[in-house]
Amino acid sequence: MNLVVVLNNPQNLVNVAGVIRAMKNFGLRDLRLANPVEDVESRRIMGIAHGSDDIIKRLEIFDDFTSAIADRTYVVAMSARQRAAKRNKQWPRQAAADLLAAAEEGFAALVMGREDRGLTNDELDLCHRVVTIPAAPDYAALNLSHAFAIMAYELFAAREETEFKPPRRESTPATNEDLENFFARADEALHAVEFFKTRSTSHIMRTVREVVHRTPMDAREVHLFKAMCIEVVKYLERIGAR
Repeated sequence: MNLVVVLNNPQNLVNVAGVIRAMKNFGLRDLRLANPVEDVESRRIMGIAHGSDDIIKRLEIFDDFTSAIADRTYVVAMSARQRAAKRNKQWPRQAAADLLAAAEEGFAALVMGREDRGLTNDELDLCHRVVTIPAAPDYAALNLSHAFAIMAYELFAAREETEFKPPRRESTPATNEDLENFFARADEALHAVEFFKTRSTSHIMRTVREVVHRTPMDAREVHLFKAMCIEVVKYLERIGAR
């Protein structure tokens, strides 16, 4: 994937390290620093972004912003500030999809400005799109690494289309017989603890059925709950309460 992250005139290595850590979390590899204020100390960065040696080794430093994006065919900037000039604005999710498509066809860059004032209008003029993260209007400016982490997540989600792994032990759906056996045991256990003393048995058990039917359980789960009901009755019998 031909996508680089560019930090323009970063002021603090702690923020650079925070970006590197988020890059590692979300599978981004290439970072460029344009005119950083502090000298890059890999040991200091690694102290914050543990296990990021591969990104640090690939890190490139440029004298200015223009040089850092000179070979890019599609550049997306992140900015929270409202400006008079018209910009091609996007939300992070839409921008992520477009960035990935551009990285497949050419050479893309995701750009962030310095911590205290972001990117200038002249710098934004060099970018194809501007991404703004929706936030409370009275405090819309996010910390550099926090803002980047949101965008990096959107890129990861768009790229991976991640689905949760299935459970290690698959189970078949519960049959009607499984459910009826469970309901019978649940009824027995609730009677054993005198739950129905002042309540309608049929109403309570109908509600139990509705809850179970609304949240379909597999056979393993139904057998587990049935076993719990059985143990309640057996325990009461052991202590002579039944």
